[in-house]
Amino acid sequence: MRKAGYIWLKEKFGIQTLDYWITSYVREKGNLKTIERDGFTQNIHRPSAWPGETWPDHLEFALKREGLHLELLRALLPKLPTGELVAYIKSKPTGKNKRVAWFLREALTNEKLAIPDLDRGNYIPLLNPSIYLTGKVTKIQRQRIDLNLMGSIRFSPIVRHNETDLHSINEALRSQCTETVSNFPASIYQRAVNYLYAKESKSSYAIEREIPTTQRARHFINLLERAWQDDFLTKEGLVELQNAIVEPRFVNDGYRDTVDEQIYIGETIAPGNERIHYAAPKPDDLSGLMREFIACSRSILEDRSIPDITAAAVISYLFNYIHPFSDGNGRIHRFLMHHVLAKREFGPSGIILPVSAVILNRAEDYDKSLESFSRILMDKIGYDLDDRLRMTVHGETIDHYRYIDCTTLNAIFHDFVRQTIESELPAEIEYLQRHDRCRARMREVIDLPDRIAELFIKLCLQNAGIFSKNKRTLSEFAELSESEIAELEQIVIETFPEIGGP
Repeated sequence: MRKAGYIWLKEKFGIQTLDYWITSYVREKGNLKTIERDGFTQNIHRPSAWPGETWPDHLEFALKREGLHLELLRALLPKLPTGELVAYIKSKPTGKNKRVAWFLREALTNEKLAIPDLDRGNYIPLLNPSIYLTGKVTKIQRQRIDLNLMGSIRFSPIVRHNETDLHSINEALRSQCTETVSNFPASIYQRAVNYLYAKESKSSYAIEREIPTTQRARHFINLLERAWQDDFLTKEGLVELQNAIVEPRFVNDGYRDTVDEQIYIGETIAPGNERIHYAAPKPDDLSGLMREFIACSRSILEDRSIPDITAAAVISYLFNYIHPFSDGNGRIHRFLMHHVLAKREFGPSGIILPVSAVILNRAEDYDKSLESFSRILMDKIGYDLDDRLRMTVHGETIDHYRYIDCTTLNAIFHDFVRQTIESELPAEIEYLQRHDRCRARMREVIDLPDRIAELFIKLCLQNAGIFSKNKRTLSEFAELSESEIAELEQIVIETFPEIGGP
């Protein structure tokens, strides 16, 4: 088999990029064969598909058959001899693929080629809408191109919809969320909202294997309460989030480039042996990437042609991949999921979907969503760790973070939201209703002070419905008789049968 398209161009021009979602080969005999594995597609074409021996042949093949590999094109197009590129375009300047190459070369280099503006022909999309989820269109008159990236030519997430109607899924889940909440009494709604804020705060910290202080948990809840009204997609807003979420000694005054800190995520296998899962952008690249990220995120947030759930997925995960702070990036990443959905008014006013509770229970799927980018990145990143476990990343890596393929993570995040709306949200609100019924029945036995009644329920739930002999010695329960304890214990078991009991 012979390599063709983008993979041929990479080898020909010695370009290093992340692995692209599709690779092409041409076999000596036989028919087209497609192999799908782990989110990657390999097309093995019949002999007649061989494009030729020159870069224009393979560029034409790639643009026609493989979509838009922006990271490679960003590196490739400036390398092409200007005279040869102009001749390639002029051979058929109205051709779709030639227009795309022409537009990208000029947009990426800010250099105008000696080619007159097109004055006829239809506008063509930069991204093929049959393959990609596209954003708001900007008309580029010179090449008659519809620029339809979700971000800019310098920074944009990429989502392939794989013939899935993401808009219909989004609207169905939006309606289901509203309907689920509307089925519960108005009297319980505000309590449910407050409960969900606390639940989300606890779950988000638990994902990081942390137990926050009461003050830090309260700060996170306050931020969730502000997610609907305030604007956090600014540098100042993100710094405020980081300062509120992390331990005070580890706050940043700005991004981590101000302290020249290279961040990575890893685990210690043995003393002196670190397994590195992810390396964030180099400090010198951070400010520029964050400017692009914020501009891109604000554009996505305002672009209603991009489904709400996809907007929340790409904005929150892109932030996490850039990892702009010394600490707190994961919690801000999950906060941004809520912030985007809130600003898009996804669900009844004030509601917070307990997505982190689902993530906490589906850790492998969450890891898979994060690794959809980190795994292919770490295959290309060169780095060293010194004796103080400080990382140095080698080479130019900034372009790896500009056009992240969010296809897999978007699909997984959609499933998190679906499960949250279908199962977690109604279960949490039903829990409150059952809790109220439990308290009402307990009052028929004895009218305990609120704190003591709540403690009794908590201790029973922690012990499969059994109020242990050891707990009966606590001062709070000294006034209760054995028969009262037995009755209260039975009420908890009957109200929450899933916890077990005798």
